[in-house]
Amino acid sequence: MLDQLQPHSAVLQAVAPLTADDRLFLFLSAEPISATPGQFVEISIPGVGGFPVSPCDLVKGKQIYSCIRKAGRVTSALFELEVGASIGLRGPFGNGFDLSQCVNRDVLLLAGGLGIAPLRALLAALLKTEQHRQLILLFGAKTFSALLFRDELVKLAKAHKLKLLLSVDDDEGLSHVTTDHPCRVGLVTSLLDELTLQCKMTTAVVSGPPALYRGALEQLATLGLPPERIFATLERRMRCGIGECCHCVTGGVYLCQEGPVFSLEKIRTLEGALE
Repeated sequence: MLDQLQPHSAVLQAVAPLTADDRLFLFLSAEPISATPGQFVEISIPGVGGFPVSPCDLVKGKQIYSCIRKAGRVTSALFELEVGASIGLRGPFGNGFDLSQCVNRDVLLLAGGLGIAPLRALLAALLKTEQHRQLILLFGAKTFSALLFRDELVKLAKAHKLKLLLSVDDDEGLSHVTTDHPCRVGLVTSLLDELTLQCKMTTAVVSGPPALYRGALEQLATLGLPPERIFATLERRMRCGIGECCHCVTGGVYLCQEGPVFSLEKIRTLEGALE
């Protein structure tokens, strides 16, 4: 247990701005990390604190990419660090996405805002294994500029690697944007109306804010997708990662240990999971 609480050293190797409040960070760990898409790690800044975050790309050896939003005291401190700064890193923790659920199936990914981050890692894994049938990504954000990684997603769509549908909450400024891929105005769940799904042969994964989960998960079930093949990540509830702080306990379950990825079938039994 003590080893899991003790971070090992890592270095901030690179930073790339994505939006005013979102940046892509590359951390170089002193030790190799074996993390699967959907698992999370704990980033700590000496003298400030720590926070959990999921990698947003496949973890390769000692390199971890994470898309992080400036949202509080610790993340604000991270944004102030310069390349080369030392940080602490623990993990990986939890259970990630089960890729076997995608074999020989259509895969529907539905992301809202920053929820694209863990799905980007899952997307990379699916494209690497190529064991799925059709791959569909529905991605929505408040504004066009908040559609993180849009250029690379459009590139994949043009290469026929996935079917990509984009949406924004309102059209403010959208008419002034030159875009080479359609972008609708409305909730991301409205994009489901444009699909013809073979529901019994589809696995769905949803990632985003609680409001998205409350609408999208049951909507997918209403369309005919089996609840055991509709998944969501509840990583926002994570903290220590090892079941010590009890911050993530929901319905008597330690989400950091049994999750953070759960099927809708399981989520329905966890009172308060979507609050």
